[in-house]
This record gives sequence, C-alpha cells and structure tokens, in this order.
Amino acid sequence: MAQRRLIIEMGMGVDQHGQDPTVAAMRAVRNAIAHNALPGVWEVAGLSHPDQMIVEVQIAVPFPEQVREQDVLAVLPFGQKSISLKPGGMVVAGRAIPELDDKNDDMYVAIAAVTVSIPVQPDHLP
Repeated sequence: MAQRRLIIEMGMGVDQHGQDPTVAAMRAVRNAIAHNALPGVWEVAGLSHPDQMIVEVQIAVPFPEQVREQDVLAVLPFGQKSISLKPGGMVVAGRAIPELDDKNDDMYVAIAAVTVSIPVQPDHLP
C-alpha cells in the first residue's frame, strides 16, 4: 500500500552517564514527540485508530550496532513502527562518576527524525 508523509519531527537525546547508545536514542525519540498531539493525522485521514499511522524512526547515534531497537520503538505510543539506525551523533567528553556506573568520561548524543505517514489507496494518489 502507498503512503503519504504528513509530519517529520526532530529530536536530540543524550546519555551523560552509563555510555548506553540506546538511552541516547530513546531520549532523542522522546524529545522529537514530546510536545505533539496528532489527532488530526488519523481523524482527518479517516483512520479508525492511531495504530494505523505509519511511524518511521531514523536515528544517528554512536555505536548504532549496540542499540536495542525494540526499546527505542517502545517510546512511541502508537503506529506501525520501524527504525533505521546510522552511525552519527556525537561522543562528547564529560566526567565519569563511579556511583553512576560510568565506564569512562564519554557522553553519547543521538539525533532522531520521526516521520508520520498515513496509508493511502493507490487510486487516491494524484
């Protein structure tokens, strides 16, 4: 089925302690969707439930192979979810605090783009 993009939301997330790229990625997605309410996406589009929305997440993060994809997608409350991870983001020198389980001084920064689309019938495309 074809789809039509309606919204692209951007976010940034940081894991200051613990050196976990999943935490940074989850925070980036949460930041992207934190101040949005999208009832019009599914009401105007004629969807019967917000789970019919198509939600695609793209994340640039250090060490993407270490990201637990299902944990990141769990941040999204609704939709048919997918994720694409790419090397990127930043590693910034912070300060290790042993009581916070730091392994080193690194802080991980992730950038996310969350795209919301709706399914459309091919005969409804221009």
